[in-house]
Amino acid sequence: MDVTQQPQFAAQPLTALVTGASGGIGRATCVALAERGHRIAVHWAVNDAGARQTLASLAGAGHVLVRGDLTEPGAAERIVSEAIAALGPLGVLVNNAAIATGPENRHHPAESDFSAWSAAFAGMIDVNLRAAADVSYWFARSAIDGGHAASVVNVGSRGAFRGEPEHPAYAATKAALHALGQSLAVALAPHRISVTSVAPGFTATERTADRLAGAAGDAIAGQSPFGRVARAEEIAHAIAQLADPASAWASGTILDLNGASYLRS
Repeated sequence: MDVTQQPQFAAQPLTALVTGASGGIGRATCVALAERGHRIAVHWAVNDAGARQTLASLAGAGHVLVRGDLTEPGAAERIVSEAIAALGPLGVLVNNAAIATGPENRHHPAESDFSAWSAAFAGMIDVNLRAAADVSYWFARSAIDGGHAASVVNVGSRGAFRGEPEHPAYAATKAALHALGQSLAVALAPHRISVTSVAPGFTATERTADRLAGAAGDAIAGQSPFGRVARAEEIAHAIAQLADPASAWASGTILDLNGASYLRS
């Protein structure tokens, strides 16, 4: 076989669906992709004001809002379909929607009752893993049916590797998301769909502002030799680079973005 002879696929469209984009890394990713010429479908579930703020911050024109609880039956297919109806074929999917760690869902196994433990796992599996899997499925099928190249970037976590003793369900679902991405990278490469993941460390967002205040914040910042936590824009920059068709050969990659706060072999 002549390896220079590859099946013909249409170019990757400059359109993107970003889930969980009403703030934080999701908003910063929308901004970064819009600056590169993408038209964006800004997904949100609860924070209407935040989603509209994201939309207003985007360069260019033609961006849209798509709302939906990704855990509801049929929501993933509907959201992908609505994004395609508004933007045309989708070239990029960023799976960012997630239940993050916080005092409200702490479930240390030695200190929590079983109901808290079970609820944390159920919720995080539904949002952090199953929703991303379902959206990825419908996104990939749309690209395959459309005959065009595409890219998926999953927003995982450093916690998948170092562990999260107070939030084990979070670490487990992010590790599973990384594994899902690598499985899809192999499965979808023949269709010219690349799949990568990023594994951020602690990142300054609206949701983490309280935890970064005072002495607790100093301790978190001290985990990195840079003496600070990530900015959402830094994570978004890497996501946008991986989403670019020129980065297709990185498919299967899990990129650590933790400021050398955790080094894995």
